[in-house]
Amino acid sequence: MFRDALARELVGNAFREVLGVKPFELLATVLLWDHLHCLWILPPGDDAYPARWKDIKDKFTTTWLAAGGHEEPLTASQRQRGHRGVWQRRYHEHVVRDDEDLETRFDYIHFNPVKHGYVTHPGEWRWSSFHRYVKSGHYPTDWGSITPPDLENLDFE
Repeated sequence: MFRDALARELVGNAFREVLGVKPFELLATVLLWDHLHCLWILPPGDDAYPARWKDIKDKFTTTWLAAGGHEEPLTASQRQRGHRGVWQRRYHEHVVRDDEDLETRFDYIHFNPVKHGYVTHPGEWRWSSFHRYVKSGHYPTDWGSITPPDLENLDFE
């Protein structure tokens, strides 16, 4: 779905709209053709990430379908329960434990376009916060192209 420029624009709009009402810091993100990954920092004492995801998905779905976007087929039971064929039902969340865990998640997000075979280097993927972190000096320009990050034991539990 995110191959479509309108879908990319609408998901960005949905994020900005929700950020205006339920603030969070979008620390890292990558938008792939069929899914996305994000690393958020919520305000202190706020753990309402499910409400944020629901709002983002709802806002995107409403505008996407109104603009003529497509839905994947659903069963009668899924439709009866109010599901739409736009987003996957579940998502993985993870509370970052420490600085090492944060860096691992950060690397996972930025290396994901390479992992999925879309590009051979993270810098080749346009829809990623990777470029911002190269500019800030967090990553060298060639990060991930010579030695892939060690992400073998990464869990999402």
